[in-house]
Amino acid sequence: MELHVVINGRKDLAGQLYNQLRSAIESGRLAAGTQLPPSRLLAEQLGISRKTISDTYAQLTYENFLTGVIGKGTYVNARTAKALPKQSHSQLASAEVIESWRNLPVFLRHPTLEGSLRYDFIGGATSKAQFPQDDWRRCTSHALRQMTGSKGFYSLPEGLPALRNAIARHIAFSRGVNCQDEDVVVCNGAQQALDLISRVMTRPGSIVAMEDPGYPPARLLFGSHGATVIGVPVDAEGIQVDKIPLGTQLIYVTPSHQFPLGMPMSQARRVALLERAYELGAIIIEDDYDSEFRYEGRPTDSLQSMDERGIVAYVGTFSKTLLPELRLGYAILPPAILEAVIQAKQLTDRHTSTLPQWALAKFIAEGCLLKHVRRCHMIYAGRRERILTRVAGDLSPWFEAIQSTAGFHMVLMCKVPIDMPLVIELAKKVEVGLYSIEDFYYQQAPQAGLLMGFGAIETLDIDTALDRLRDILQQVA
Repeated sequence: MELHVVINGRKDLAGQLYNQLRSAIESGRLAAGTQLPPSRLLAEQLGISRKTISDTYAQLTYENFLTGVIGKGTYVNARTAKALPKQSHSQLASAEVIESWRNLPVFLRHPTLEGSLRYDFIGGATSKAQFPQDDWRRCTSHALRQMTGSKGFYSLPEGLPALRNAIARHIAFSRGVNCQDEDVVVCNGAQQALDLISRVMTRPGSIVAMEDPGYPPARLLFGSHGATVIGVPVDAEGIQVDKIPLGTQLIYVTPSHQFPLGMPMSQARRVALLERAYELGAIIIEDDYDSEFRYEGRPTDSLQSMDERGIVAYVGTFSKTLLPELRLGYAILPPAILEAVIQAKQLTDRHTSTLPQWALAKFIAEGCLLKHVRRCHMIYAGRRERILTRVAGDLSPWFEAIQSTAGFHMVLMCKVPIDMPLVIELAKKVEVGLYSIEDFYYQQAPQAGLLMGFGAIETLDIDTALDRLRDILQQVA
């Protein structure tokens, strides 16, 4: 790789080289320990004499900017980089826009490895110990072989045909979704799918209706596109359809496992929602984020499978079934918006990385995904049952669980007044991660409770963590 040095003309060549190298070192662009090219190679690159290069290196070495190691080369010395003043965001013409992004609240951000707690009930995370590393490694090797045989061009924005076929077959089998390969768009997680749909469906002032309480990253995303987001209250049957306002263009719901409360939307409410959306000319986004894990009752139909008019966009993710780090999701789109979303995908990031696409296509086609889901189902069911047993037992004076039939989180509602911020802070001091549901409310009055994720915490750790929570509650009661 060539060192970036620009020589103008033929005057003061040594001075030009000296000033550029010194400036690069002082600014930190050339970091400490960086090896500079040998004088012969740099002379060939710049078209100047080797003596000029050697003399410049010698001068910078004398001034302690460089150091020479016999038999190895010339290296940049460690120095404190000069801090040059930079333009602040408040001085820019786009200051107001930048400030609005800087002030967005942060929701559901997973901790770094260094900042994680020993016993963490965080939602949306899985236990990496359950991930089938050997199967995935074999599928990744297959993906590398597929890429070796490719022509090296950009891929399709909607995703590799092999993965689109695998996804269509998988969700038809596991969720009863009615789709063809060509209806599938592969995305970088469900969040990108929401972004793409919002891009083609909304403009500043467009009305988006969503459950309240609901999923904050979706609400913030719609708002970032200039949409007016209306929080629609939910009850035991799901979103209250009659309160979806006139003029709504997009409706976001989580019918299989309402986020965060957990109850499924009733069949009658699903029918009413489809009718309401059709009357409004709206598209429904059905976010089916974790319904692969169902523990009680019969499976419920997806909204998409009930849709006869082409008004439901079904969004799914592999972040919950596999790993969030893979960043793989998909959207099953109705004909009315399919081409527009593909164009938006092409414009924003060309396509999702093909290496994990090839790997996932093989992983699904060989049955590894279904086998993994079945194995995790047993583990999550045990964790869920352990929490429910404790809530019905020694934690019952303070909490009651909202009965949910799917997913890997549940909500514990407070039965008595509790200083929840204090409880959460005290829990951190004993290595227990707890999360309030109050921040998931938008325009409705928040209720007090805890979102208890059981995907990441190990089964044997649950009782220890809940013992500590019980002791804290006894202290603050």
